[in-house]
Amino acid sequence: MLRHEFQPGRLVAGLFLTLGGVLYAGDAAGAWDTPWFVLIPLVTGGLCLAGATAVVAGGIRRRRRGAPRGTREGAGTPH
Repeated sequence: MLRHEFQPGRLVAGLFLTLGGVLYAGDAAGAWDTPWFVLIPLVTGGLCLAGATAVVAGGIRRRRRGAPRGTREGAGTPH
């Protein structure tokens, strides 16, 4: 099995979309009453949080990729 890189933004987006689906399914089944306006900010906020998570993770990934392993970036250089 091929390994793939972990993408936390997709994880966050999936969690929020799954939560939206669970809320919608529970409302459709009659388990609870979810107002129609709840899902829009939930999904929109989740997608914004997923985008921010992806940007931060991408920045960390780029920073780690540029520095050699075992050394800190900027170590030993005078300021």
